[in-house]
Amino acid sequence: MMANENIVEPGHQPALVAIQGIEQSYGTNRILNGLSFTLERGQIGCLLGSSGCGKTTVLRCIAGFEPVAAGEIRLNGVLVSSKNFSVPTENRRIGMVFQDYALFPHLDIAANIAFGLHGTTRPQRDLRAAELLDVVGLGNSESKFPHELSGGQQQRVALARALAPRPELLLLDEPFSNLDVELRERLSLEVRDILKQQNTTAILVTHDQHEAFNIADVVGIMANGTIEQWDTPYNLYHEPASRMAADFIGQGTFLPGTVVNGKQVQLELGVFPANLPAEWPCGAAVDVLLRPDDILHDDSSPLQAEVLHKAFRGAAFLYTLRLPGGGRVMSLVPSHHNHAIGEKIGIRLEIDHLVAFRR
Repeated sequence: MMANENIVEPGHQPALVAIQGIEQSYGTNRILNGLSFTLERGQIGCLLGSSGCGKTTVLRCIAGFEPVAAGEIRLNGVLVSSKNFSVPTENRRIGMVFQDYALFPHLDIAANIAFGLHGTTRPQRDLRAAELLDVVGLGNSESKFPHELSGGQQQRVALARALAPRPELLLLDEPFSNLDVELRERLSLEVRDILKQQNTTAILVTHDQHEAFNIADVVGIMANGTIEQWDTPYNLYHEPASRMAADFIGQGTFLPGTVVNGKQVQLELGVFPANLPAEWPCGAAVDVLLRPDDILHDDSSPLQAEVLHKAFRGAAFLYTLRLPGGGRVMSLVPSHHNHAIGEKIGIRLEIDHLVAFRR
């Protein structure tokens, strides 16, 4: 390692996590393929993708459990991993929350939380454990044992234990996957509040879009060992950078269209403004992404669509509709508009961000 590799320019605050072009393989199976992203101090990031896409391998590389075959990982500007160099895990100031909580069954809750507080006195450990029990909403539970707590409470203890040594970075590997859906959603929001309250930088791994959007400031969609798009949840939904990202995030359908000029696209529903790449020629065939919230139910609209399917969501129906020209779209409609299969309803488009891909 050259002497100037970790020098940071005066006045410049480096990203807390900077990953550049890392690669990793298990045997001949390439898991990570030139993956890069950065995460600023105090941000919560998320790696989102289907099983086997390499999400957990990224966490293991950041933590130092796995070497990297190429590329580099820097924490707060300091190189911690490259092809021929690795800082030991215990020197990286990283906390980790696992899928199975990994609490010690023979230790009470206070002792579990204080387990990693090396080099401190017993009163200091007790004080830190009590402090974090209050933070995670489990005050007065210090004498209980893990088996006496619910799954959600155990996950809070695991979070408190990871936060106890005040890590620079917290890694969370599918932390809510063992919980039921309602508890998972509630706890994910609570965990975000706790991390923000503690100003903790964190990276979450999940396959659940709702979980990712609930917790993270920035989300990376992973596929084929790399990140397809690293962006805010809002931009991932409304401005996907690729067809893969558009397919993966949210619900939606694609309608065929034609480029009229650099600013407009012709659909069977009309001509709509669009911000298109300058190199797309007039007449080019495109597919336009339409989200359910782009299609509004409007009884007074002359444009009619046939109800093909309906899914009751409580506050709304998700309708699948067939357009006069045969195209299909989806629409979220308030549930007091209860239409029958085969019925035709009035719709209109309200597209704030028209997203198109070359066919």
